Amino acid sequence: MNSEQWLQQRTFHHSNFWDIKWLVEEKERQGLTISLCLPALNEEKTIGQEIVILKAELFDRYRLLDEIAVVDSGSSDHTCEIAAAFGADVYVASEHLQEEGDHRGKGENLWKALYLLKGDIIVYVDADIRNIHPRFVYGLVGPLIQHPEVHYVKAFYDRPIAHSGLLRPTGGGRVTEILIRPLFSLFYPELAAILQPLSGEYAGRRSILEQIPFPVGYGVETSMLIDIYQKLGLSAFAQTDLDRRVHRNQETIALGRMAFGVLRTFMSRLSREQKVQFHETLPSIMRQYEVGDGGYRQLQYEIEEFERNPIIEVPAYREKFHPEGQIE
Repeated sequence: MNSEQWLQQRTFHHSNFWDIKWLVEEKERQGLTISLCLPALNEEKTIGQEIVILKAELFDRYRLLDEIAVVDSGSSDHTCEIAAAFGADVYVASEHLQEEGDHRGKGENLWKALYLLKGDIIVYVDADIRNIHPRFVYGLVGPLIQHPEVHYVKAFYDRPIAHSGLLRPTGGGRVTEILIRPLFSLFYPELAAILQPLSGEYAGRRSILEQIPFPVGYGVETSMLIDIYQKLGLSAFAQTDLDRRVHRNQETIALGRMAFGVLRTFMSRLSREQKVQFHETLPSIMRQYEVGDGGYRQLQYEIEEFERNPIIEVPAYREKFHPEGQIE
């Protein structure tokens, strides 16, 4: 399957999976369990609404989800209290797998969620979505239930719509269109067909997620795509149009730091696969500048992009999920 064929056959719209009752029946027929992870840090303004809407439709009315959990990075607001009050399981990442140490970052929460949650399928949904809707979950798990050969599903938003004979861009985001898609086009051309590689919503089978490393910072979404692609190829992916996502936008200067972290993760993959060779270790300092009081000041940010090894290598995880030592 080339990228054009994949784009036609593995790009869905959430309305393809509107029949939640059928999804539940098929999930049960296949013997699957599905867990929702909401990675969070100071999201008290939106976390309650997300849990209420998703729990009411996908846990209480239809049991598409077997558990709903917030994995928190150490919020200083009321995120954890609100999440617990509305019925989610709440985990503070630093309190679990302590023997493996602790790192701050979204990727850390996603990695530890594999240990904390029980599902055969893990759905990750960001906790800052203002227009949350059940489609953010059923649109992602639908391809996994309907197509056993699919192992990982990415969300995208702002579907192309014909208007006056023109197509509206897919809205891939500034870092995607300026950095990631050019890099994919150069080094992993097939992955350029993934419309929003940095989207924060995706679902995957535990059987593949447990086998890949997780950068704890900005690079986690990019690394997932490259590492799963290297193991399973493009045919293991699908993507679903979720129409529209409303969340807080970051300033360009913050996106610069994100791009730096993503680029370091990307370069580590190129080096590992011997696509490029670096004679020195890449620096971890991002330099930015601000102007004030008639002068210029350099700002330095340490962006290390530490990576967690595949969680299948963690003894506590193997004991919990593979007690007989059998790994598919």
